[in-house]
Amino acid sequence: MKLTLPLALLLTSFVTARAAEPAADGFVPLFNGRDLTGWVNANCAPETWSVKDGKIVCTGRPIGTLRTDRQYENFVLEFEWRHLQSGGNSGMFVWASPISAPGVPFLRGIEIQALDHGYAVEFERKNGKKADWFTVHGDVFPIHGATMTPFGKTNGKRSFPSEDRSKPSPEWNHYRLVANNGSLRLHVNGKEVSGGDGCNYRKGYLGLESEGAPVEFRNLRIKELPSTGAGPDVSAPLDPGWRPLFTGLDLRGWRTTDATAARWSATGERLTLKPTPAAATPADAKAATLWTSTEFGAAEFVIDYQPSKTARNEAAAPATLFVRGRNGEGVPVTLAASEGGKFSRFVVTVQGASIRVQRGSEPAQEIPLPAGTPARGALGFAAGAGGGLFMNLHARDL
Repeated sequence: MKLTLPLALLLTSFVTARAAEPAADGFVPLFNGRDLTGWVNANCAPETWSVKDGKIVCTGRPIGTLRTDRQYENFVLEFEWRHLQSGGNSGMFVWASPISAPGVPFLRGIEIQALDHGYAVEFERKNGKKADWFTVHGDVFPIHGATMTPFGKTNGKRSFPSEDRSKPSPEWNHYRLVANNGSLRLHVNGKEVSGGDGCNYRKGYLGLESEGAPVEFRNLRIKELPSTGAGPDVSAPLDPGWRPLFTGLDLRGWRTTDATAARWSATGERLTLKPTPAAATPADAKAATLWTSTEFGAAEFVIDYQPSKTARNEAAAPATLFVRGRNGEGVPVTLAASEGGKFSRFVVTVQGASIRVQRGSEPAQEIPLPAGTPARGALGFAAGAGGGLFMNLHARDL
């Protein structure tokens, strides 16, 4: 029978609603088994995350995260994972930030480790002793600004599992995580083994980790528990619509010339600009500016910048960001890092007749847009003579 369009849409909505209804035990799927609806690629290449045979599949490159498109506070989460090669590294981020913490490719949050046995075997082979700061059986620990009081076996930072229960690659492991009012309890293959209390954040995003090796996830499901009133002080910021400008692997999305290709490279989740040759002219430096393929109007950008380590004991060499660029020209914005050899995070807002630049939590600076500035243009990057690194590049339209 041929359905009329309104009836077809009604039936589709009904099926979708039915699929989202909780099971008898109160759980709902966190992954539909067909595509990545409900998930956001926070900072990886388009091909890093995919779906195959009802599983979320990760290549492991670059280091980064696939996270949920909404936040969770209190819940019971279950999922299965397996590594496809010995020594694989991955995990689940809980109560996490929407984008990476400054200067690293990881979200701020609590990490639930998913590490293959071969990682510890290789560590012991190289070092002649067993590791005393990690295990491969379900460590739980805060990262990059998050805090937690670990319980049970601990080194003061990590909660180590009370039993060795995980299975090596390519076997599947089952994790059950109970998260309530800032407390976490991890069950590995059917038994509680590790966790922590007093977590901050205690409301945020959930994220699957890509960290160097292929890994698969399946049967992700969640049961939300009643709220305990997590306020802004213990909640991750909401995602305002950030999208990554850099794949973490290569220069896709950027306009390259012979000059830029000779100076810029994508390595280790960073865009690296080599130092300026001694014989270079100002024209050479201008030609080495790297421009986005996308043009922006009113927009906001997140940029992590680190001057070359050669500037560690000198005044931090500034980078130059060009906004509203056309034909190799743009409005220059100085990004002066707080210290050479370290990353500083800048938030640059281009809206109305001004540019607002904020480094970390410092007071923002306002720069007027010159008369005649184009309404739209590309974003350009140039570092000081000593070169520099850029990472965690995000944009959102305003």
